[in-house]
Amino acid sequence: MTAVPEALDLARLQFAFTVSFHIVFPAVSIGLASFIAVLEGLWLKTRQQHYLDLCRFWSKAFAVCFGMGVVSGVVMAYQFGTNWSGFSSFAGAVTGPLLAYEVMTAFFLEAGFLGIMLFGWNRVSPRAHFAATLCVAIGTLISTFWILASNSWMQTPQGYEIVDGRVVVLSWWDVIFNPSFPYRLAHMSIAAFVVAALVVAGTAAWHLLRGRRDPAVKTMFSMAMWLLLIFAPLQAVVGDFHGLNTREHQPAKLAAIEGLWETKTGGTPLNLFGWPDMEAETTRYALEIPHLGSLILTHSWDGEIRGLKAFPKDERPNVPLVFWSFRIMVGLGLAMIAAALASVWLRRRGTLFTSRSFARTMLVLSPTGFVALLAGWVTTEAGRQPWVVYGVMRTAHALSPVSAQQVQVSLLILVLAYFLVFGTGVYYLLKILRSGPVLPGDPSTASGNGHAPHDAHLVPQTAPALSGLSGRMDTDRAHAT
Repeated sequence: MTAVPEALDLARLQFAFTVSFHIVFPAVSIGLASFIAVLEGLWLKTRQQHYLDLCRFWSKAFAVCFGMGVVSGVVMAYQFGTNWSGFSSFAGAVTGPLLAYEVMTAFFLEAGFLGIMLFGWNRVSPRAHFAATLCVAIGTLISTFWILASNSWMQTPQGYEIVDGRVVVLSWWDVIFNPSFPYRLAHMSIAAFVVAALVVAGTAAWHLLRGRRDPAVKTMFSMAMWLLLIFAPLQAVVGDFHGLNTREHQPAKLAAIEGLWETKTGGTPLNLFGWPDMEAETTRYALEIPHLGSLILTHSWDGEIRGLKAFPKDERPNVPLVFWSFRIMVGLGLAMIAAALASVWLRRRGTLFTSRSFARTMLVLSPTGFVALLAGWVTTEAGRQPWVVYGVMRTAHALSPVSAQQVQVSLLILVLAYFLVFGTGVYYLLKILRSGPVLPGDPSTASGNGHAPHDAHLVPQTAPALSGLSGRMDTDRAHAT
């Protein structure tokens, strides 16, 4: 089929817009669900009230993110039929079942136990409630598994053959556990925990700057910094292994990441910065470190890395975009590691909760998890171009027979709707975070057995978060749920 370039570019822009909105909400949900499960487990073990207060507080934020993630995911999925029917027809035998498995095993598990997690505090036993929270947390991780299996197959396809112009699965094991899947699953899962840790740290920093020093605020700040100390360096290690895998299976992407045009023997330098010029086929103003590229990307002093000139021009990605998105991701990752190490030093000095400069730093850093997450996805998706299924199907051949005007109208509608709906959702989420966990001594938290006495103060704030899934409900119906 012949693709109209304008329609193709607009369709790619539309998908990038919707998937960028979508990915940030599941990322927070994945990290927060596990964080909430840990908090509830600590409360069950210690019966300390501030753990329960934090659990209930972050459950409200989770509900908002979960609702917006579901709504944005539905819109994104519809585009496979509207703008990318060529891809759906060609690879639907792989992506369709994988997405169905995600719904059956993950979404049903999350949605089935979410009501108990949010509204069952005084209706089931503490251990039953904890089991429901664990099911929700496990469901988010299972969802990550299936989504990354589908996307990773598009990056490194295997376990199939093409019959009559369509993909036919030969081995589901090979399809799911394709060469890049383990690295990309680990990379995304850790990224979700880092994003959540930064959101928690930023929220705690906000309240520390406002003078709160109660156990709930100090606990969530301390736990967030421990999480960042563990997962930020771990992400760098996983990223290194992911880079080795990319060199083997997607060498053009790696060359674009590094801004390398020539295949050099005897050691490849690392371009720290520069400006890749695709017309001149060179990286201008490059700041090079000799042999460091080989050392990092091949783990040898003289390792060879294929340059972009080894690939046809029509098989090269947008080099400046990939080059700089990768550096944004890595630069922010290094800043996170530095902040985590600084927290250890402050903790040893006993000033972790009193240093206003560090609290301001974490408040500024709190949204960088989202920026690094999006930059990473830009690197991996733009770096795959011009392929929608790497080396098998070009993106231009995946486009539906749509006109540029049709895509323009749908893109405009989505932009307006997204900023209205999700802008409102983000505003409400920030309002929740600004309110903070309940203050010590609040009568609403008092209970003879340490368990939450009633759901009344929780329902009015969490019910709107579920409105996108189940429609508007009054307080009595929410209690009944």
